[in-house]
Amino acid sequence: MVSGLVLSGVCKAFGSAIVLAGVDLAVPAGSVTAVLGPSGGGKTTLLRIVAGFERPDAGSVTVDGRTVASPGVSLPPERRRVGIVPQEGALFPHLSVAGNVGYGLHRHQRGGRVAEVLALVGLAGYGRRMPHELSGGEQQRVAVARALAPRPSLVLLDEPFSALDAGLRTEVRSDIRAALSADGATAVLVTHDQAEALSMADLVAVLRDGRVMQAGPPTQVYREPVDLGVATFVGEALILPCEVTGGMADTILGRLPARGTAPTGPATVVVRPEQLAVARSGPGAPGRVAGLTFYGHDALLRVRLDSGGEVAARILQGDPAVTEGETVFLSVRGPVSVYPPGASCERPATDAHVS
Repeated sequence: MVSGLVLSGVCKAFGSAIVLAGVDLAVPAGSVTAVLGPSGGGKTTLLRIVAGFERPDAGSVTVDGRTVASPGVSLPPERRRVGIVPQEGALFPHLSVAGNVGYGLHRHQRGGRVAEVLALVGLAGYGRRMPHELSGGEQQRVAVARALAPRPSLVLLDEPFSALDAGLRTEVRSDIRAALSADGATAVLVTHDQAEALSMADLVAVLRDGRVMQAGPPTQVYREPVDLGVATFVGEALILPCEVTGGMADTILGRLPARGTAPTGPATVVVRPEQLAVARSGPGAPGRVAGLTFYGHDALLRVRLDSGGEVAARILQGDPAVTEGETVFLSVRGPVSVYPPGASCERPATDAHVS
């Protein structure tokens, strides 16, 4: 695997506050990698170190095979061949779209390349427009085109869709993902939005406590989280105590197959909401519907189990319609991830719990 970006032991502190505590990450060339973490977790600091706006206290940064930061090296930003897409686009208001996109290019390069990257981001023919004539989504597309125009070794995207409304955000990030791929760009997206990371990236790196806790394909990080902290941060999770024997986990939802090798004894399992099947008759763990919250494409169902405890499940359109007070039976589809006693949970599970 050829790496477009390699971070080795990158550390950064501001006074007594340790922000990065030894970040290791390899970003494959030509891929989109999402660095996912909570707000204030060091994502933007990491991006600024890669761009050259901050110097690491320790560790090294290599871009396209060239060391740009280490104990004895610190290349200035303009020599790193790194393009940046900030949160708000930050276009020059006095320049046209073409002027913004071509700003970092030599005059002889501008014509063809400007038209090429504008077409890539879906803005062919927009070159003469001014920034104030564009929507928020169009401005972000121009910012991406500007970053791509000089063919940088690496493109950094700093939560570029956070200011857009939900519907527009989905459309713009899909188009920008396609543009990055079409141009063969190596890109790093920093975000706290799990859906954004999972849907856009070839590789997801979960940043917590100043370190990359897990990095891998989105499906692997979601289905096989390395610990409870990753499990509850990347998507919704139902956390259940269990007793493991013979590779099976005994829970209040029944006897469930454990993923991988699980040692015998008390443990904790993680069940994803889409694994829960809701039926009006058994088999399954019986319970009574304690509440129902409708969201359109799906609904959140709270079920008080006969065996004690309350769990939350998501049911999709087309699943059996149930009402509050009705008796239902819950079962789990597929294997579950099992974690040893004492494993910590970084944050409470979202919309899924046992009480």
